[in-house]
Amino acid sequence: MRINLKRIYEAASEDDGVRILVDRLWPRGLSKDHAKVDLWVRDVAPSSELRRWFNHEPAKWDEFRRRYFSELGESVAARSILEAASRSKITMLFAAKDEERNNAVALRDYLVQSKRS
Repeated sequence: MRINLKRIYEAASEDDGVRILVDRLWPRGLSKDHAKVDLWVRDVAPSSELRRWFNHEPAKWDEFRRRYFSELGESVAARSILEAASRSKITMLFAAKDEERNNAVALRDYLVQSKRS
């Protein structure tokens, strides 16, 4: 399974493989042409309530992951991304400034964990 993560504001690269935006909202100030997104999977993003609660506060990271994993347990979209990653290299795109604690990082961890199960 080949899953990379990248801020959507970074330039696209041939090494990205399939570029999948995993945020619920379109990134501010970015045109769709410039983003070079192959798929936008809104349904795999955290719920609006969870996203607002987390508010990118590092102290809430562990609880955010726990709640997000619970939401992902019922996600058809997460399974489709897992299938895509088993077929080819993918890059999950996100807009958050914090590159270590965001929904794409948590989603990658969830997918890797699911693959092992």
